[in-house]
Amino acid sequence: MLGKLDIRTLLGRIYPLLAILIGVLIVSLPMGPYETLDTQLEYNTTRGVLRWGYPYLDSSGPPSVDSYGDLFNMPPMGFYTQALHFTIFGASLENGIMLITLFGLGCTVLVYLLAQEFYGKTTGLFAAAFFALAPWELIMTRAFLIDTQCLFLSLAYLYVGILAIRKDSLKLAGFSGLLFAAALITKQFAVFMLIPLAILYIYHRPKNKKLVLRQLILFTAPVAISNFLWYNIILGKELLYLFNHNDFRDYNFPHYTPTHIFASDFLVNYGLGLFFCVTFAVSLAVTLLFWRQLPKKMVLFDVICLLTLSFIVGLVLYLAVNLNLKAPYTSAVKYLYHTLPLFSIAAASIAAKTALLLKNTCQTTKFRRILMTLAVIAGVVLLVTPLISHMVSAQQLTTTEYLIFRVQPNLDVGYSFYVQNPPTPDHYALTMQLVGFTVILSGFAWNSKHFITKQTNLIRTWFKTKNSPDTVS
Repeated sequence: MLGKLDIRTLLGRIYPLLAILIGVLIVSLPMGPYETLDTQLEYNTTRGVLRWGYPYLDSSGPPSVDSYGDLFNMPPMGFYTQALHFTIFGASLENGIMLITLFGLGCTVLVYLLAQEFYGKTTGLFAAAFFALAPWELIMTRAFLIDTQCLFLSLAYLYVGILAIRKDSLKLAGFSGLLFAAALITKQFAVFMLIPLAILYIYHRPKNKKLVLRQLILFTAPVAISNFLWYNIILGKELLYLFNHNDFRDYNFPHYTPTHIFASDFLVNYGLGLFFCVTFAVSLAVTLLFWRQLPKKMVLFDVICLLTLSFIVGLVLYLAVNLNLKAPYTSAVKYLYHTLPLFSIAAASIAAKTALLLKNTCQTTKFRRILMTLAVIAGVVLLVTPLISHMVSAQQLTTTEYLIFRVQPNLDVGYSFYVQNPPTPDHYALTMQLVGFTVILSGFAWNSKHFITKQTNLIRTWFKTKNSPDTVS
């Protein structure tokens, strides 16, 4: 009996997050698989690992005869992970997409844990939903690309690193280092999550110098060893070879010139959406105006998000506009991908901030009631509107055969995907997506059941008092 009670309690606690994961999975399954030149290259390279044991392009398939037999100049970890998955479940694009989707769900869990660490459970749930339902994320988790795997490992080493800082743990620092090594040997974009981790470590200011030295050694040793073994010993290359990628040698802009607004155009019009961006901006504005009334850890993580986002976006702008590199410009969907979790957490934090500000408002009953009503209405609009917008976009994308993430308006330039046989607008899969969205909303309803019950009781008490004989007389 006690065991059943414990299981029910556990399920009650995890149901909101579980509902988001199940709902997002239902929404995403009818989408894709999204294909592009990169997905073909990575699929053939994974088959090359199965054939030769190294990430060479498999000569038994497309896309480029000139590439056959060449070592794919990307870090190898992602291809070996996918090859292991193919060995167990079979080498097919559908099985590969299944693995990528699972990594996407793992990213959602990590976004939830990171947001919960600094803002609380409710913010964690909204951050997870914002992230997982974003069309940007839905597409990336239904395309055979190693970017989602890299993001998962990056968020994992960031979260474990935060725990290591908080607990002054050597074991967790070493585990975070192993995850960082795996992330960097998957794709170089993993370095971006070093920024929030470093800021938090400096802010923590550990006083034990021996502990600091040991943590740094345990964190950096795995990445140094793994890169040395792969690039120097196995490939016989110099260590700087990891920066020797075609993306840093392509300067071809025949018909257009990059401008500094291309990143914001991509984020507002395609990557995040207007409603998401408005919620993000309002959330930061609340912090700017009321930072004295908010807990230090909330303000700290807002600052960390802003600094990290500014660095990543600024670096991509510098590579594209100042260095005239083509890939960071046309492939903003991949170069800016590590910003999506931070945008999601910062935007969702409006939930925690609003609740705290209401708690500390003026004690005048009438004033507080009016303020609470306005704040609740504004909060609901800011939190629910991006979710509805994401869902509408997901349904539109599900039936789309070809899409392009443009980086500038009225310019047919960007990263494009195509789908072989998308569902028709009257297909039952679109109805199933609505079911998935309903499951997600049920998670929020379950998480808010105590608040809803409390407010319902207050309304009932107010009506009883209003209509009682004593009040009427």
